[in-house]
Amino acid sequence: MNTYNKYKIIRMFFEGGQRTIKSGLTLEQAQNWCNDPETSSSTCTTKRKLNYTAVNGAWFDGYENY
Repeated sequence: MNTYNKYKIIRMFFEGGQRTIKSGLTLEQAQNWCNDPETSSSTCTTKRKLNYTAVNGAWFDGYENY
């Protein structure tokens, strides 16, 4: 595995569109981010994320190599 690979977190919206949330992560950091229940509208529970979902619609975070 190339240790110089970097990953970014992409927030994807079910109604279309996406945006980069964070970049410069290791694979382990990206996987840990995406394993958090607060990184999906279907599993989040905090007031902040529930409000975000009410405004922006359904979403989830994924990661990709760049």
